[in-house]
Amino acid sequence: MKLDLGVIAVIAAIFITTVDASATLKYRPYKEPLSPDSFFEQFDSKSASRWIPSNARKVEDDQLSYVGEWAIEESIVLNGVRGDRGLVTKTEAALHAVSMKLPNVFDNTNNTLVLQYEVKLQNGLNCGGAYVKLLSQEGFDEDKFSDGTPYLIMFGPDRCGDQNKVHFIIKTWDDEKKELVEHQIKAPPMMKMVQLTSLYTLIVEPNQNFEIRINGEIVRSGNLLNSEDFDILPPKEIIDVNDVKPDDWVDEPLVEDRNATKPDDWDETEPYLIDDPNARIPEDWDEEAPDQIPDPNYIKPDDWDDEEDGIWEPRLIDNPACLNHGCGKWIRPKIKNPKYRGKWRRPLMENPNYIGEWEPRKIPNPDYKDDIVPSNLLPIGGIGFELWTMDKNILFDNIYLGHSIEEAEKIGNDTFIPKIEVEYELLGSKSTDSDGMVPADKPIYSDLYNNVMDYIGRFLYDLQEYVADVVEAPLKTLGGRPGEAVFFSSIMIGVFGTVVSLWTIILNILGSLLGSFFSTTVKPKTKSTIKYTNKKAKKHSNLETVPEKKSISSSVGSDTHAKKR
Repeated sequence: MKLDLGVIAVIAAIFITTVDASATLKYRPYKEPLSPDSFFEQFDSKSASRWIPSNARKVEDDQLSYVGEWAIEESIVLNGVRGDRGLVTKTEAALHAVSMKLPNVFDNTNNTLVLQYEVKLQNGLNCGGAYVKLLSQEGFDEDKFSDGTPYLIMFGPDRCGDQNKVHFIIKTWDDEKKELVEHQIKAPPMMKMVQLTSLYTLIVEPNQNFEIRINGEIVRSGNLLNSEDFDILPPKEIIDVNDVKPDDWVDEPLVEDRNATKPDDWDETEPYLIDDPNARIPEDWDEEAPDQIPDPNYIKPDDWDDEEDGIWEPRLIDNPACLNHGCGKWIRPKIKNPKYRGKWRRPLMENPNYIGEWEPRKIPNPDYKDDIVPSNLLPIGGIGFELWTMDKNILFDNIYLGHSIEEAEKIGNDTFIPKIEVEYELLGSKSTDSDGMVPADKPIYSDLYNNVMDYIGRFLYDLQEYVADVVEAPLKTLGGRPGEAVFFSSIMIGVFGTVVSLWTIILNILGSLLGSFFSTTVKPKTKSTIKYTNKKAKKHSNLETVPEKKSISSSVGSDTHAKKR
């Protein structure tokens, strides 16, 4: 009898008794209730269908612009939480683009914007980006998502060569130009160059204050209307381009002293350098021997024609007889002339007519507006990653977009903190390669229990949600999703049949043992038990204290791969 994957998983779970001695945690999805207008993506089993790889094509040759593939899968380096999956770039030296439409349009008018997500540079980051874009509702098409798609905020790490920074770009709408105007943060902070998971948080408040946090620590803060942070607010005054400097304006602070005269003993004819009168030719210097001689090994070619090729001249080399002493004509060395004065010039003095440096006057800026509220973005319709990267396996996870700083911190405390603590433990037990990088984790037999239990957990979670949908709307669910009904039914029937078969075997064995019980004394054996434990990571009360249209493919098992285009 051929058993399907679900039956095999359940059978394996029943018989596996290997103790998992690793420090990893078991994934538990974050299920705390969020505000109605909050969005949170943790890439569970239902996430794959809503992330759409870009099908944008080049105009000149109709070739796919974004050939980089994506997958939703577990971490392969320092995997601290088994079963925890994220969105991963899978192609080296390629453009990647994937996006999703938000369930509800995100409106930040007169509100706080909080954008938070995890990044894990599993192969490092030599050259590439790991930033996220909040996409404008107008003009956003998942299938044609590209660098030309209008976005309102771009935030996250970027590195190439000497450049290392965390982008924060905000786009505001210009009513006069009828277009979005880009504004980049001045003096951006540096990104975290580690293989561990890093948590990036952007907070923009209605008073225009902003914060950039990395792993809960504030690394940059300011105000959108402050000229030291952004050039969003136009200046109150501007230079009058029609203003001209008066002809009698004196802006030279120093002038020549017209009363000064050249001293009588000033000799301008003396040279700067003269022969050293005290120098003497060395005793072993041979002026008769040339310092260079023809190279005896450099022979005139037989086919050399002086008329056509010019007069042949042998190559010169340093005279080997002069390696330890000088040869050729001896020339007296030069020294600085003590009598040198140079050309005489009148000394400078303070200009009695000096007024100061002239500057054109300033006039009120006709374009000045004091009612600009850059945090009141246009409606946000989607989230996307549009990246060029030389390195693959960049993992994104736990994306939050909302209005609540407390929600973001709670998510970070419950998801990021336990994960990073275990990753630090794993890092201490790993060796690095010649580049200082931790290699990808190798699957081992002790991981089998976790993999099987992860499968069962996801299966039961999906089954529970499907049953809830059937109870709520039976006809719609069964009619629209008949494949899931067949899948879940076959698994349950297979499991039931397997359990019955196992009990039949057990009863037969017991019958055989009872048949010989009266003729043979059996010594009872003590039943051994193995207790599986998961190390509980301590919780932190405050995160700041811690220094063609298609979807992404996702299999039910532990390994997932993106569909080929």
